[in-house]
Amino acid sequence: MRLLCLVMSAILEIPEVRQRVSRLSVEEYHRLDEFNNNGRRTELIRGIVIEKMSKSPLQRILASRLYRLLFAQLPEGSSVWKEEPLTLPDSEPEPDISVTRGRESDFAEAHPTTAELVIEVAVSSATLDRENTSLYAEAGVKEYWIVLGPERRVEVYRQPENGSDRESLQFGTDDTLQCASVPTVRFRVSDLFGGAIP
Repeated sequence: MRLLCLVMSAILEIPEVRQRVSRLSVEEYHRLDEFNNNGRRTELIRGIVIEKMSKSPLQRILASRLYRLLFAQLPEGSSVWKEEPLTLPDSEPEPDISVTRGRESDFAEAHPTTAELVIEVAVSSATLDRENTSLYAEAGVKEYWIVLGPERRVEVYRQPENGSDRESLQFGTDDTLQCASVPTVRFRVSDLFGGAIP
């Protein structure tokens, strides 16, 4: 599988091939099955259908801890989601965690189109997650975190403007992370990475 991914990545670096990739709109993507032909879940990124990566135990633990930390500190009138879609102009990612303004019932007929906070947990590679900073900035996502599991660090991107973030910060285990977009969310990074995580 890793070799196939490397080959596909190399193929997509060829400009002539990249121009021939058949892109989908969000509406076309909604007409597809939930699972692809290989029985795997997918997400739409920049018009391209991408298989979601399998989850490692570390990724699962960190995402679950983040969900619990956020849920406990969420202000009234906000919702926290785990691996649920955001419908953007040319994409429909399913971030590990997202926090949106509004009650769950506000999204009974359509997915959120932006978020106060989006979090991705990166264990093996953060390349796509970093590439998605512009995707989320363009959608007006106020704050984007990439949790780097093995490094025990959190990259924070804030203040989106014209498709990019004006502020990027790094937080380590000695730091306290205060969410600017959801000010009630505040915790020590060591609380996220402590305990059973090696």
